[in-house]
Amino acid sequence: MPILQASLLDELESVVKAGSSEARIKMLRRVTDLFLRDADRLNDDQIKVFDDVLCMLTARIEKTARSELGKRLASIDVAPVEIVGRLARDEEIDVATPILTESKRLTDSDLLEIARTKSQAHLLAISRRAQLQSTVTDALLDRGNREVISTLAMNDGAHFSELGFSSLIKKSEADDDLAEIVGLRNDIPLACLRDLLRRATEAVKARLLSLVPPQRREEMTRLFAEIAKTFGGAAERDFSDAEDRVRVLERSGALNEIALLNFVIKGRHEEMIVALARLCSAPVRTIADLLSGHRNDAVLIPCKAANLSWTTVEAVLRYRLPGQLVGDLIIELARADYAKLSCTTAQRTLRFMQVRESLA
Repeated sequence: MPILQASLLDELESVVKAGSSEARIKMLRRVTDLFLRDADRLNDDQIKVFDDVLCMLTARIEKTARSELGKRLASIDVAPVEIVGRLARDEEIDVATPILTESKRLTDSDLLEIARTKSQAHLLAISRRAQLQSTVTDALLDRGNREVISTLAMNDGAHFSELGFSSLIKKSEADDDLAEIVGLRNDIPLACLRDLLRRATEAVKARLLSLVPPQRREEMTRLFAEIAKTFGGAAERDFSDAEDRVRVLERSGALNEIALLNFVIKGRHEEMIVALARLCSAPVRTIADLLSGHRNDAVLIPCKAANLSWTTVEAVLRYRLPGQLVGDLIIELARADYAKLSCTTAQRTLRFMQVRESLA
């Protein structure tokens, strides 16, 4: 049985060639009705016929009609692919939103392209989808404004990569509301939660503690105590014993990169800080602040000033924060940055930091 009757095909040809906008809209509704009535029984070739017809009819019709079509097709699992793609990329957000938010016919490749090229309103619609893969959320985090980021963070069906979570945490540092949203996600890795809590204000910590389910409250309280102990300010830490031990090595000529690496691997953090400070000729407090901070790029500065090999630098990055894992992707990004950083620039930057601290 023909998908479209001959009489309808003749009328369709006439409308496409010379029909008014009203005639096109009327025909569009008739064809859409036919498709929706038989959608579950159509094969791929038949769906393609409807796809071609719908694309022809929507070529020159007003926004309202395109928006209506998008709403009708958005929830249809077998909706024609070509017309769905066109509606999703429509510059009019009222047309694109239903498709971007609901349609299962959009692939991750479609979503990635739209996320990288379209407006913030398009990105916001994507961020509300029931399921989002990490490749798409990475793109949304890269281009999205505050509303997009917050909506994405609240979406339980959105999956985040390690880099994605790191980006969320970085963006939440100056945004207490976002920090709260991210901290309440059930899928946030423990290392990322620890990092978020370390950066969070006391107000955020108090709200998180009051809002988390009882089964997570004990864990969060333990993290608070751990962070307070491990990441206390440099001014509160006593390096006197470590300085004595490093001084012995220095006098015997054994203070070198191998000695530093040995401190790192053994988890002797005070000695690691003091040894690196000696090797790059910087105050211990300056190096302590850099190594206990959240910025990996800042850690690279004293390492390059001491002209350390990448093997030692990687060990410092991985083990400088007890209990906090550093992913391979972050390490690779740091490696590229370290290769670009010159020893002269690092030493100059380190001297600038010291002058600024002394003035402060």
